[in-house]
Amino acid sequence: MEAQEIEVKYRVIEQDALLRTLADHGVSLSAPVLQEDQAYAPAWWGYGKPKTGVPFGRLRTVQGTHLFTVKTPQDNEMACLEAETVVADPGQMHEALLQMGFRPTIRIVKRRRTGQAGRWSLCLDEVEGVGPFLEIETVTAADEPGLAVQAQLDAWATGLGVKLERVTDTYDSLVRLAQQHST
Repeated sequence: MEAQEIEVKYRVIEQDALLRTLADHGVSLSAPVLQEDQAYAPAWWGYGKPKTGVPFGRLRTVQGTHLFTVKTPQDNEMACLEAETVVADPGQMHEALLQMGFRPTIRIVKRRRTGQAGRWSLCLDEVEGVGPFLEIETVTAADEPGLAVQAQLDAWATGLGVKLERVTDTYDSLVRLAQQHST
């Protein structure tokens, strides 16, 4: 069955307050785990162009495991059809992506802590070059309306009463923008 990952993302303004509030809501977070992602886009696509309907690839390495993911944004960048699998050889997967017409775009390095709030997954990420973020996500059927689910996720985050700044860009866009401003 085709699945859709739907998420909302927030820049964390007061991390200590967020951690206390999550604990008060019964959310326990894992220890931080290093994730290294290489993002890929079709060779014809460029930043500034719409992402909706365009497949994007990611090679992720976490604790010695390599995952290949394809995400195709549906309603917006945070509501994507998603397929993911473990790959034995990330170098060969990189070469395969190049042969399929993808190009590497940006490298994203983060330390991720994960937890659950009911049926929703939470990720507290410390992203190199851009700081701390909270992601709240769920997996639904492919035909689920992404905007409606995002409204539910946002209502829960807003209800925490912690200072968060909602962002609609993906990490690749945020990291790229930060790198442009630092040069």
